[in-house]
Amino acid sequence: MNAVTRMNLFPIFVALLLALGGTSLLAGCGGKSEAPASEAHSSKEEGAEHSDAEKHSEGEGHHDEEGEGKRVELTAEQIETAGIGLAQAGPANLNEHLPLYGVIAPNAERMQEVTERFPGIIRSVKKRVGDPVRKGETLALIESNESLQTYAVAAPLDGVVTQRNANEGAQSGAGPLFTVADLSSVWVELSVFPRDLAKVKVGQTVRVHSGDTGLTADGKVIYVAPFGSSSNQTLTARVQLPNLDRKWPPGLYVTANIVLASSSAPLTIRNEAIQTLENRNVIFVRHDEGFEPRNVTLGRTDGEVSEVVSGIAAGDTYATKNSFILKAELGKGEAEHEH
Repeated sequence: MNAVTRMNLFPIFVALLLALGGTSLLAGCGGKSEAPASEAHSSKEEGAEHSDAEKHSEGEGHHDEEGEGKRVELTAEQIETAGIGLAQAGPANLNEHLPLYGVIAPNAERMQEVTERFPGIIRSVKKRVGDPVRKGETLALIESNESLQTYAVAAPLDGVVTQRNANEGAQSGAGPLFTVADLSSVWVELSVFPRDLAKVKVGQTVRVHSGDTGLTADGKVIYVAPFGSSSNQTLTARVQLPNLDRKWPPGLYVTANIVLASSSAPLTIRNEAIQTLENRNVIFVRHDEGFEPRNVTLGRTDGEVSEVVSGIAAGDTYATKNSFILKAELGKGEAEHEH
């Protein structure tokens, strides 16, 4: 069969294929066919279900905006290293305070000036300012002008040398040679304005705080001056503090709060425990799994302790000192989760 004949028969061959169901045949040879409507609908439903499953899977592990389920896990060693304090929620007294400023001073009732017994030449000096001394310990040796005998000048009490006016070779007799102070207790001299004088009384409890060292101590008002100072128009209220560990050096400026009145609250926390997350007051409550931020509603406060209206229960252990570290760790964890 020549080429011309084959070309004339081609249209007849195509017509025959169409008559025999050529659509399916063409599809079988690589052509595309449309799926039935019912199959397409089923495919869409399966796709929708798959999409919902993916969305659900992606949502798992995320926390809601209220912070439910969030925790900061720390070992006991990490808590100690970070200096995180712990306390239990419970009842406490809320105090009405009068804030005052003051300065640490030596206890004048435990200070003594040291003089020579006989005028003479100071042959040696054994102690300097700041040196601790024991009662009876030698401070200096003096040669008497009259007898030419050398005798010892001794410390009259246990304490610290706060002043020294003695130098080797000098003549004694011009004034005290030393001042020795027992600093196991100190005074806090508080400045009281006349408008507040009626509120201050002997025997009141006082909380003294040093902003420089962070130390806090409690004492009692032992004296209120009957007259004021013309230089600053204030009166002095004196508080006595124990100072066996010498943590309250004279000359240190402090703040103080005199307790004027007190009322009880059934459930309280320390103010240093309160942190803010998303404009909400939270505290970090300790569990076996770690620290959990807990929303709290607060009531009355005295600046150190706050009443809790809701959010925790009595006996719950929570972070106090350095609780901001837990807030930082929580924020760091959220940032890592977002990435």
